[in-house]
Amino acid sequence: MSRIHPSAVIEEGAQIGRDCVIGPFCWVGPNVVLGDRVELKSHVVLTGNTTIGEDTVIFNFAVVGEIPQDKKFGGEETRLEIGARNRIREHVTINTGTAGGGGVTRIGNDGLFMAGCHIAHDAQVGDRVIVVNNVAIAGHVVLEDDVIVGGLAGVHQWVRVGRGAIIGGLAKVTHDVIPYGLVNSDSGVLAGLNLVGLKRAGLPRADISALRAAFKELSEGDGTFLERVDRVAEGTDNAYVCEIVDFVRAHSDRSFLTPGA
Repeated sequence: MSRIHPSAVIEEGAQIGRDCVIGPFCWVGPNVVLGDRVELKSHVVLTGNTTIGEDTVIFNFAVVGEIPQDKKFGGEETRLEIGARNRIREHVTINTGTAGGGGVTRIGNDGLFMAGCHIAHDAQVGDRVIVVNNVAIAGHVVLEDDVIVGGLAGVHQWVRVGRGAIIGGLAKVTHDVIPYGLVNSDSGVLAGLNLVGLKRAGLPRADISALRAAFKELSEGDGTFLERVDRVAEGTDNAYVCEIVDFVRAHSDRSFLTPGA
């Protein structure tokens, strides 16, 4: 049922779902699994132990599933898992995992990965994430659901970016970003909350007000950042504020991008 251009190379062992479209000069490796209705435009390279979810479209000259750009990688068996309904645009590169990072790079559903961006080994990317042109997501990074990373930004290895956060273009992100946070562009400062995203998501005014009050305490309160987090935790039962508290209290390999830092 699938349509495969005669110039495409499909290695023996590759699994092709129903109604896929594989355009001219694509190469699909022997350990690749394509879900139903996946479309490869042209000159797409899929390799490694790579699974692509249904209804995903991959555009020209993308290279998906190649080995990590990590000198510690020794050829071990690792994987790349990409969910459903993603749009992976021209010249995007996405690498498999490493043994030291858990062995798998994961991308969720309904993401948009714009031209020229890079998703490195062992990254864990949630649902509905948007990564804009020429962004570099380093190894072991976590992007939770509904994150937006602006063009030409760079996210340092091991950084976590919480759900609903937005990172401005050209930003250099070297510390964890709280859920719903707003990071300024090249200064890399946690400047506030992603209020536009919260409103677009339909959050009630009371929840947005609770988040704003919590951020005010985090940015202007007395004591260390973690002491301010403790005070926020003691003073609220709002689910969205508690999400920020839990994010900060969770284990991390990096420090936090604090308000105005």
